[in-house]
Amino acid sequence: MPLEAFSIIESTLREGEQFVGANFGTEQKVAIARALDEFGVEYIEVTSPAASPQSYEDCRAIASLGLKAKVLTHTRCTIDDARLAMETGVDGIDVLIGTSSVLRQFSHGKDIPRIIEMAREVVSFLLGHGFEVRFSTEDSFRSNIEDIIPIYQAVDELGINRVGIADTVGVATPMQVYNLVSRVRQAVGCDIEFHGHNDSGCAIANAFCALEAGATHVDVSVLGIGERNGIAPLGGFVARLYAHDRALVSKYNLPKIVDLDNMVADIVGVGIPFNNYITGITAFTHKAGIHAKAVLNNPETYEILDPHDFGLTRYISIAHRLTGWNAIKARAEQLDLTMSDAELRAATAHIKALADEKPIGLDDVDAVLRHMIQERGEAHV
Repeated sequence: MPLEAFSIIESTLREGEQFVGANFGTEQKVAIARALDEFGVEYIEVTSPAASPQSYEDCRAIASLGLKAKVLTHTRCTIDDARLAMETGVDGIDVLIGTSSVLRQFSHGKDIPRIIEMAREVVSFLLGHGFEVRFSTEDSFRSNIEDIIPIYQAVDELGINRVGIADTVGVATPMQVYNLVSRVRQAVGCDIEFHGHNDSGCAIANAFCALEAGATHVDVSVLGIGERNGIAPLGGFVARLYAHDRALVSKYNLPKIVDLDNMVADIVGVGIPFNNYITGITAFTHKAGIHAKAVLNNPETYEILDPHDFGLTRYISIAHRLTGWNAIKARAEQLDLTMSDAELRAATAHIKALADEKPIGLDDVDAVLRHMIQERGEAHV
């Protein structure tokens, strides 16, 4: 499966609603869905209509927006949940059931043969009514592979659209993801979806490895919000793909990531981390003198992402002791000050000394430069 043949399933309105700070109103959900559609995600996943009466109404509202993206909802593996989901007008239904020994013992109490029986019943029912269907094993990486492969094969035989592999507790490593997805890829002919949590910091790497191993769909959310530490963030996943080959994400409206991150951060009441992928305040900031010189000559020397492709600009930080004279020269040119190399080096030395004494700002740098020009003029009088 070529890496280019992938789709994003954007789950801010499902997984993201499980974030502790999320309490989306209907209008907020509609705004998020429209923004995601403008970005260009292929799928938008919303909370199960069985969760609450309002969840049912919200599911119907999102499904009726006429978006370019397909609208999915998420349900347990029961006919009752499936019937309810069908009523909402969604394009597809994502069915799941826990398959690890701990979930089978403490969650639903079903053994593997019964799970296969339930899966066949629900998947056949939904496919028979013309819905796009995915069946996922929850907690796949703590499940016995000899248990889950027969489940996947059973639903694949029915003509299911996708099977899902879920790192529900964020325990998997990239190599484990690659190996399991590869094994499932050999066992089924349908598409494969990967859902990875970020409890141990591997969500983006795991999602990328899933694609390399043959997955076709990856779940993300804006800012990675979700249960506990959340899942792979939309921006971070896009950054990983862009760094590999920017053509992979050329189909998306990349500058929209800024709006999405700001919108969701405001709604759920969190700040965007300073080092957030793409939208963090320092994401395109260069400080060290040797970095600044190289970036001024060719930004690709220290940037794997071009900020302009995301509607942003880079920033060269110069008001500090690590500054270099090339960065100071660039600032002088911005101020339309003509200075010799010797003057620029002297000004840089002065700025470094000043920064050793106290924190300084850009105004202090500008004052040093202008003072040097003034002294030069007075010396010629």
